[in-house]
Amino acid sequence: MEIKILGSGTSQGVPIIGCQCKVCQSKDWHDHRLRSSVLVAHKGKQFVIDTGPDFRYQMLRSQTTHLDFILLTHIHKDHTGGLDDIRAFNFLQKQSINVFANKQTCESLKLEFSYAFEDDPYPGSPKIQLQSIENKIFITNGITILPIQLLHLKLPIFGYRIDNFAYITDASYIAEAELDKLKGLDLLILNALRIEKHYSHFNLKEALEVVDYVKPQLTYFTHISHYMGLYKDVEPTLPHNCHLAYDGLTLHI
Repeated sequence: MEIKILGSGTSQGVPIIGCQCKVCQSKDWHDHRLRSSVLVAHKGKQFVIDTGPDFRYQMLRSQTTHLDFILLTHIHKDHTGGLDDIRAFNFLQKQSINVFANKQTCESLKLEFSYAFEDDPYPGSPKIQLQSIENKIFITNGITILPIQLLHLKLPIFGYRIDNFAYITDASYIAEAELDKLKGLDLLILNALRIEKHYSHFNLKEALEVVDYVKPQLTYFTHISHYMGLYKDVEPTLPHNCHLAYDGLTLHI
């Protein structure tokens, strides 16, 4: 399995125009982050988790020319705002694309992108086949996917486990039964927003507590804000099997 980090930041992590903080002014490319997303290649198939506002550029930058399906974690715009740009893949592949998400996200997408779901959609609209999923295992394109139920403050969202890899973003709480689904991982990608505590995301300390509980072989932290600090300062402080993710990183398990 190949996992490519398309973006490791958040809306509070991408450079802010006029911001004079040391991260926004950093010349280190590790500190230049797009909105969080990953591209996964597995069993001859390729898919992304989340399509934020940077989706089009991420696809161009990674030279991605084919997508078999899409997984969405939740409805927030920094994770779905680029969904319209799957129309390029509709054109290339001459078919619609299955998009898997929880019921609330599917219903919200029908409102957000209503022009794509009308009985007679506007010509050129993205061709999206919404697939509402529950908190139970499902199979698509020969790939077995296990949703992980999370809370983003009070909003129920999904992370995903695929074989011995799991991707979790925007979590602020994970119940013990859901944490147990993450045991035995080779690779965990997990959100860690900043050093200070936050009301709706894990901070670094809380993310490390998750790692200590589930004990993956390797962990990369994502959805990083500029409040985390400089990559060169934070990375050396982490345990030997934990790292800050960065855009363009490619991992194999």
